[in-house]
Amino acid sequence: MKNRLTLFLLIILLSFSSNAFADKAIFAGGCFWCMESDFEKLAGVTDVISGFTGGTLKNPTYNGNHRGHYEAVEITYDPGKVSYKALLDHYWVNIDPFDARGQFCDKGPSYLSAIFVANKTERKLAEESKKKVMEQFPHKKIVTPILNASTFYPIKGKESYHQDYYKNNPIRYKTYRWRCGRDKRLKDIWGDKATH
Repeated sequence: MKNRLTLFLLIILLSFSSNAFADKAIFAGGCFWCMESDFEKLAGVTDVISGFTGGTLKNPTYNGNHRGHYEAVEITYDPGKVSYKALLDHYWVNIDPFDARGQFCDKGPSYLSAIFVANKTERKLAEESKKKVMEQFPHKKIVTPILNASTFYPIKGKESYHQDYYKNNPIRYKTYRWRCGRDKRLKDIWGDKATH
């Protein structure tokens, strides 16, 4: 009985400790396929989920109604390996912070960029990172807002093919990304800092 209790407590402790070393961040940067691809390559990131956030509509869908929502990604990361600040640094060089109509070839409200913060610490770090970008581009307007996090709705069901799209459809994904001009524009803005 004592051994079973010890084992049970050990299992509970391990489950809490594994969750204690994971955190989440939510960013919008246009096409969630691209954001998923860009962040899954970052050391310390353990999972990236495509979905919608920022709107009031419950259970938005890609092919149905997602009015008011941003295409976004929910990033699960190990803060012992990558900091929230490092995620922000990676985020900026993977978006066009000057485009008030969308991102790259994708235009419209759901393709706008945004940082969604869950607490005061994240907001402070996000504001500091945005200030650095503003200082880097003093003659341009940075349009990427910092917004309070709201419910994140993962893409699921019949539309779950959007998850890991870049892995499951590599040729179509690469063709889309190239035609959209994403990497060319990122290189134009960020130079060698661009991650692709």
